[in-house]
Amino acid sequence: QVQLVESGGGLVQAGASLRLSCVASGRTFSLYAMGWFRQAPGKEREFVARIGWNGGALYADSLKGRFTISRDNAKSMVLLQMNSLKPEDTAVYYCASTGRPYHSGPLLGPEDYDYWGQGTQVTVSS
Repeated sequence: QVQLVESGGGLVQAGASLRLSCVASGRTFSLYAMGWFRQAPGKEREFVARIGWNGGALYADSLKGRFTISRDNAKSMVLLQMNSLKPEDTAVYYCASTGRPYHSGPLLGPEDYDYWGQGTQVTVSS
């Protein structure tokens, strides 16, 4: 059974940095694309970034330059480095994984992912 467990969220001031981690278990991690999404209260879940099984990264246009996604296949982990945080970054951040190995493509929508973590809260105060 595939499990995704996020950590690293918290309460920070505007301008600070946070690094989110997501550890996967239950299958060969390196074969699958991973993504980060976020959901603020009253809003739909939105794409943040994704990293392909081969390491290729895509970002939401509004987050380019501030957020960096990476993966450590040896640790079955995907990371999201978030810099220069703003109050509008406040949300629950979710880690997600595709269901098919070697799945390529933009993978920008929640429907592209089959497994989800429980989420980690990020709150940025002004």
